[in-house]
Amino acid sequence: MKMSAELARTVEAVAPLWAGEAEVVRTYFDSPKRSRESDMLWLRRQCKKEFWDSIHLMDTELGMYLGPLEMMRDAFPRLETEVDRHEVLEMAETLYEEFRHYVMFADVYDLIRGAGDPPLNIQASGEADEWAENQALGELRQSHRKLHGDLGARACRFTEGGYCTLYREGARRAGKGKIEDAIAKACQVVLDDELEHMMKGIVGLDDEGLDPDGWSLFETITKDQMKARIRMRNAQFGYPLSTGRVEEIFDGKIEPLRFEVPAIS
Repeated sequence: MKMSAELARTVEAVAPLWAGEAEVVRTYFDSPKRSRESDMLWLRRQCKKEFWDSIHLMDTELGMYLGPLEMMRDAFPRLETEVDRHEVLEMAETLYEEFRHYVMFADVYDLIRGAGDPPLNIQASGEADEWAENQALGELRQSHRKLHGDLGARACRFTEGGYCTLYREGARRAGKGKIEDAIAKACQVVLDDELEHMMKGIVGLDDEGLDPDGWSLFETITKDQMKARIRMRNAQFGYPLSTGRVEEIFDGKIEPLRFEVPAIS
C-alpha cells in the first residue's frame, strides 16, 4: 500500500521515537539489574493498562471492558433495526481480543510471583498500579482530543502501541528460558492481534484529506505523544534509560525504526 508524501514525512518524523520506545524495552530485558520484582512491577503496570486504559473511551471509570459491554447491551434491543449485526460482532471480537491481552500478561505475572507475593487485584489496580508518567500520557491524549477533535483522536490511534514496540521486543525473548518464553508468547499474541489494527490507523490517515496546516499540526502532536510514551515506558520498566539518553533520543540521536506496511485484508 502506497503512502502519500505527507504521511511518509510524518512516519519519518516519528520513526526515531518508535525506536526510542523499543530501546527502553530492549535495554530493560538485557539489563543485569533486572529481577523478579522488577518483572512483577512492569507486568502489574501492563495489566493495569490492558484492563483500565483506553484511548477510545472517555468514561475511564468503566475501563476497557465494562464500557464495551454496556454498548453491546444497548445495541442488542436495536439489532437489525437500528444496529447492524456485523457492528455487534466486531464489538464482541474486539472485546475478546482485548480481554485476552490482559489474561496473557496476568498469567505471566502469576507464573513469576512467589508464594509470598501478592496476587493481582485488578479492581484496585486502576489507582494502585498507576504511575505519574502513564497518567501524564493519558492527560495529554485527552487534551489533544478536546483541543483538536477528530485530528487529536486520529493522533491517539496513530501513536497507540508505539508501533507495537513492547510486543515486538517481548516476542523476541522466545527461546531464552521459561519466563522469557511466557513473556514472548503473551507479546506475540498481542502483536498478532494489534498489528493490522495499528497499521490501518496509520495508513488510513491518507483518507482524512488533511491540508498542509493539518499535516503540520498532526506531526507535532504525534511527536508530543510519542515523547510522552517513551517517558511512560521508561518509568514502567524502572528507568533502564537515563534522562540524558532519553533527551538524546528526543534530539534524534538514534537509528530510526524501519517502517514496513504489511498486506492488510
